[in-house]
Amino acid sequence: MPRPSATEYGKPHQTYINYTSGKDYSILVQQYNERIIEFWAAIPLEKINYAYGPDKWTIKQMFQHVIDTERIFAYRALALSRKEPAALLGFDENEYAKNATAANRNWKDMLVEWRVVRQSTNLLFASFTEEQNKSLGTASGFPISVNALGFIIFGHALHHLHILKERYEI
Repeated sequence: MPRPSATEYGKPHQTYINYTSGKDYSILVQQYNERIIEFWAAIPLEKINYAYGPDKWTIKQMFQHVIDTERIFAYRALALSRKEPAALLGFDENEYAKNATAANRNWKDMLVEWRVVRQSTNLLFASFTEEQNKSLGTASGFPISVNALGFIIFGHALHHLHILKERYEI
């Protein structure tokens, strides 16, 4: 599938699409998969509870957010590929973070979980036919395609790596 056109996603997702390059999901996997996984794994343990300001997420909370969001976006892709007729609801990332209890989680367990979630998402996208990749629906009040969700998933993860480098000095 080619890069998604602007008709395949809502304006809020443009930022995530812009973080990616490449013309299809398999190229995104080749370019970014290990880089993203290794970046999180390289964060020193002494920094995982750091937040750069009051009311900002710790690195651990951000990581949980990235894991949760990938699961949500992958579910959306699955639902649309199966021709789900209902509009898919949005989610409040701050409520999810508040209720995720990331502070109580083991960092190494989170890293393992991240690898499994990434692998699961990659296998899901590898299973989609060209027709399924073209499937369109609505999520969070915006049009979205399965194809666009693949780019958004990687772009969202890359967006948070950028934040870690810029604001958390990782």
